[in-house]
Amino acid sequence: MIKTISFCLLFVLFISCTNSKQEKLIAKLRDWEQREILFPEKLVFTRQGKDTVMFPIRGNYKIVSYIDSKGCTNCKMRLAEWNDFISYLDSNFLYEVPVYFFFHPKDIKEILYLLRRDNFKYPICLDIDDSFNSLNYFPMDLQFQTFLLDKENKVLAIGNPVHNPKVKELYLAIIQGEEVKSNGEKNVIQTKVNVSKTIMSLGHFDWQEEQNTSFILKNTGNNLLVIQDVITSCGCTKVAYLKEPVQPGDSMLLNVNYKAERRGNFNKTITVYCNAKSSPVVLKVTGNAE
Repeated sequence: MIKTISFCLLFVLFISCTNSKQEKLIAKLRDWEQREILFPEKLVFTRQGKDTVMFPIRGNYKIVSYIDSKGCTNCKMRLAEWNDFISYLDSNFLYEVPVYFFFHPKDIKEILYLLRRDNFKYPICLDIDDSFNSLNYFPMDLQFQTFLLDKENKVLAIGNPVHNPKVKELYLAIIQGEEVKSNGEKNVIQTKVNVSKTIMSLGHFDWQEEQNTSFILKNTGNNLLVIQDVITSCGCTKVAYLKEPVQPGDSMLLNVNYKAERRGNFNKTITVYCNAKSSPVVLKVTGNAE
């Protein structure tokens, strides 16, 4: 039997933050440990807003994701990544692992547009009254709004698997029945990485023109540097890089392409997961699209 407290410890190990913030994270995780998630009695799910479907809440394991109306909806949803993850679940497990989405939208038209744009074929619940959140009082922090549940709807793990590859690994490990160690240790050969500049400003530019910049990551350790994943905070920011390991003393480029969706100041985050002791490495791209 997997103890959820092991996830509390594992989760913190992969977040670069101060001790005080770690303590708050642990306290919040423990507060949600084994809590039962409650569901509204009347649930209506739709596919791309075109039809109403029956989608009963069941399964030995299930993933539930709640998205509120605050901030950038497109950045939070990441439907293309969810498409890939759900497809992986469907293809690699003999038993069904359903994923339930509850959206409390500020703009239904935007939600429907994003569903069509990303060809998202899975059912979602457009929770106009925010009834799901009213039953559970989810934290405002995005990383505490997605859960892996057992057959009794009790929380086994917390975190968004499409925003954090370590959370994805944890979810899959639990579903597959693997042992999750309480100390979170892994037999990963680590190295050191140095980034000369972690914030890049694109300055002022026409919002309709694509912008490009790059970050340089140098392997300052004694072992190969391997990039495991790169996550951007928004679909408007794309990153390209060579997948080959970086030799000690060598450097690699992360080439960033930014296409503004609207006018205004922006501050986008790029999170690099790698086998460095400082992982994840957080980079930022800022500017003013006019």
